[in-house]
Amino acid sequence: MAMFWCKGYEATSMADLLSATGLSKSSLYATFGSKHELFICAFDLYRQERARDMYRALENGPARQAIETFFRLLFTDIGNPGESRGCMSINQAVEMAAHDPEVRLRVMEDFRLIEEALVSTIERGQEDCSLASRRNARELARLLVLAFPGLQVMARAGYAKDDVASALNLLLSNLDG
Repeated sequence: MAMFWCKGYEATSMADLLSATGLSKSSLYATFGSKHELFICAFDLYRQERARDMYRALENGPARQAIETFFRLLFTDIGNPGESRGCMSINQAVEMAAHDPEVRLRVMEDFRLIEEALVSTIERGQEDCSLASRRNARELARLLVLAFPGLQVMARAGYAKDDVASALNLLLSNLDG
């Protein structure tokens, strides 16, 4: 997973995969069938782990704080040269979704999953008054999902941590009324 996440699908060679997994070429093909099938397994594992992390962040504490925590977790590796891999789903939205229906479906599912989780969190915050905004929860969630790839691209492109934090603060100010 880390190899695909860091280098992307196209740039990851069979030699990279053999080195990362410790498998022989025949074992890799016998187990996964192809580089693409191995990638899909790795991408699905990534998506499961990220969904679990998202729910854990969004379900804890007041809604406004939970949403901010979720977004800030996405950028913990900014400023560490060579370590900012961004979000694998966003990376694959750019690299493969346009020409690979399996990847496109997964990326779209991820966006929907994030939106639904944010809608629930925003509604919870509006009910318990931990969010000041009275704007429609779905509209706010869509705004956050819309900005998500932009923030990821900023981070991956090498923007300074303070610049990404400033953009995130501007985005989150929409929750404050």
